[in-house]
Amino acid sequence: MPVVPSLGGAPDSDDVPRLLEAMRSVGSGLELRSTLERICGTAADLADARYAAIGVAAEDGNGLAEFVYQGVDGETARLIGRFPDGHQGLLGALLRDPEPVRLAEPTEDPRSCGFPEHHPRMRGFLGVPIRVQGEIFGNLYLAEKRGGGPFDDHDLDMLRVLAGEAGIAIGNARLYEAAKQRERWIDGSVAVTTALLSGGDADEALQVVAEQARRLSDSAAGLVLLPAAEGGLEIVAVAADRPSKALGLVVPADNEVVGELLAGEAVFVEHAATDPRMLGDLSGGYGPTMLLPLQSGGRVLGTLVMARAEGARPFSETERNLATRFASQAALALMMAEAQRDRERLAVYEDRDRIARDLHDLVIQRLFTTGMMLESAQRRSVAPEVRQGVGKAVDELDVTIQEIRTAIFALQQEPAEAPTGLRTRVLREINMAAVPLGFRPSHHFVGPVDMVVGELTAKNLIAALREALSNAFRHAGASRIEVTVDATVRLPDGRPGVRLTVTDDGVGIPEGGRRSGLKNLARRAESLGGDSWYGPGSGENGGGASVVWEAPY
Repeated sequence: MPVVPSLGGAPDSDDVPRLLEAMRSVGSGLELRSTLERICGTAADLADARYAAIGVAAEDGNGLAEFVYQGVDGETARLIGRFPDGHQGLLGALLRDPEPVRLAEPTEDPRSCGFPEHHPRMRGFLGVPIRVQGEIFGNLYLAEKRGGGPFDDHDLDMLRVLAGEAGIAIGNARLYEAAKQRERWIDGSVAVTTALLSGGDADEALQVVAEQARRLSDSAAGLVLLPAAEGGLEIVAVAADRPSKALGLVVPADNEVVGELLAGEAVFVEHAATDPRMLGDLSGGYGPTMLLPLQSGGRVLGTLVMARAEGARPFSETERNLATRFASQAALALMMAEAQRDRERLAVYEDRDRIARDLHDLVIQRLFTTGMMLESAQRRSVAPEVRQGVGKAVDELDVTIQEIRTAIFALQQEPAEAPTGLRTRVLREINMAAVPLGFRPSHHFVGPVDMVVGELTAKNLIAALREALSNAFRHAGASRIEVTVDATVRLPDGRPGVRLTVTDDGVGIPEGGRRSGLKNLARRAESLGGDSWYGPGSGENGGGASVVWEAPY
């Protein structure tokens, strides 16, 4: 039968030194988890109890968010499995009615629903609420007084005093953790801003955003999604604690969550694996998930996703607020980086226009004038071999003029104007790279490239080609580059695939140098089930480098 709890009183004078020592021990640290564990141990020692626990109430007051215990060994805890969630039973009742409770036999209380299998037998129960700044933080529980006797009024009084001191210690630990947490998120925002504005590779910068979001939110995965050309959102960066094939996946525009995100609304999912709005590729094995719009100046640039493992604790209100601010900061940095790239792109277009004008107004005119002079000399010459040689030179000049005009057209062509076939897109990348390189890379296609290569693989192949040509321009110092796209290869697992090979005769890849570009290539290939590697180039004695990227259709 339940015993009516004591109304409380002052501890005996003999217990004051023990109680003071207990209060000193409780308030000796700042880490929240260690503080809770220390409170459990101190309470058990003070009341001579075999078992002690603290149930931390969820922010919404519905159940327990955390359960810290002492007295149950690891093997027994493993056999018990899941610990109380506070939705039912005696612990749930104490959350709804946070008043001190003392019971001689817990199983006889009508609020009790019994112990789960493998749970140790517990006789005697004592529970008191813990308040932090006047609000219920949770409850402190004791069970099984050593020696088999029941808990008495004296134990209850001591525990109530300890619970008051515990509330102060927990409040201090919370403030400390909140400060440390804010500091970590601020540092993460600085790292993201630096990466986005550094002028480096855009894919690498977005990967930094995903990795920082995953680390700061203590999640199993962090993802960045940007608007896809065909509508919806495309996953462009993934940081996960296990291999993922989500990179390049497009979430369609008719998905309910996508509509909310593009409207600038944050979406919080309690259990991604069972939420019908979540796609299978994004929900498998994940539990609490935050989907936050990357929004700045009223414009939605994309989405940031942070997903915890299935069964992990939910995101707290503080974590949601910090993550939302982080997403806003990342969006602002993303917009600034986009403006910076637009300025750089404009400078390139202006330079291309100037080169095109110079080629047209100066070079072609001079070649045309030279051709006219040669034709005049040809007519005046009486020697047949001279006339024949001059005629060949004039023909070569005509071909050269046509090639220059083709180059001028390529320089003046906007990327959106080009056809979408893979072969044409490869040629466009080669032509665009010819301007900064100062020469045009050679190319070779093997197999029905346009017919067999799917859009997702083609898109990633073009990105890999752009990365490889950019690396060759910035680091290789090459005088010759060869690009080969082979759609007849067989991957190691037997599947048909396409292989991109970019070979140069430059300085090669130095030992110990940066590998960010190569890592990007490997990440893209692996997300499709392919691979990427590098080897010797086409220079003398294998000088230079060759970069190989392959993936299934």
